[in-house]
Amino acid sequence: MPWRDRSGAFSPLKALVFAGLFVPALLLAAEAWQAALGPKPWQAATHESGTWAIRFLLLSLAVTPARQVLRQARIAELRRMIGVACFAYAALHLVLYAGDLAFDWARVASEILRRIYLTIGFVALIGLSALAVTSTDGAVRWMGGAGWRRLHRLAYPIGALALVHFTLQSKADVTEPMLMAGLYAWLMGYRAGAPEGGAPSLPRMFGLALGAGVATAGIEFTWYGLATGIDPWRVLEANLVIEFGPRPAVWVLVAGLAAMALRAVPRMHRRRSRRAAPA
Repeated sequence: MPWRDRSGAFSPLKALVFAGLFVPALLLAAEAWQAALGPKPWQAATHESGTWAIRFLLLSLAVTPARQVLRQARIAELRRMIGVACFAYAALHLVLYAGDLAFDWARVASEILRRIYLTIGFVALIGLSALAVTSTDGAVRWMGGAGWRRLHRLAYPIGALALVHFTLQSKADVTEPMLMAGLYAWLMGYRAGAPEGGAPSLPRMFGLALGAGVATAGIEFTWYGLATGIDPWRVLEANLVIEFGPRPAVWVLVAGLAAMALRAVPRMHRRRSRRAAPA
């Protein structure tokens, strides 16, 4: 059961997270029931479900860093259910898109083949399907631990494809896609810089926070320069103007520094414990 830990005991953490995974779907259903999704409800619901799929995908990728930074091994047990929820919301995203086309599946297939951002999103969904199907303990035993881990590393390129899909379909307002791209860059940097089984050092995490912030600004600059008529230099300069509100690069930097601060807490606690220990 998803609310029990490996030993079979009830886990309040898993139960809370499991319940929380249903909240976006329930809120979306409530908005649909109340006709509060605007003049194009199918499109609004499609967008919302897809956004939550990517949020949950990034959250699943953040499980290992959270476990290592916070030194809480039980957090690792959340990865599977979050990953399955990501697939469920992505599948709902496709179904709602089909609903907007009156469930004309031939037309859905045609649109997926004709529009590159839909093709990219569909490839990501196929990858998520493979990960969801093999998310059981039986699949781990059948594939072997090493084979299962190799397959599930596909979550990283799938994340990149999902972000490209999200950005392309967002068109003008790419604030959230850029924020997610920056967080994804941080996660990839963490994976590359973390030692086996542990979190990176504080200097590395500081460099990672700065690097992810700069990467976010660079991705945003490139997008506006290549895909829009907006001057990318003005967008880049906006990162330094607080009056406009924090840009995605600033939020990514803050998130990276917050992770570094959490990494420092256990060290500070150990130092205080050693000082307080009797000679």
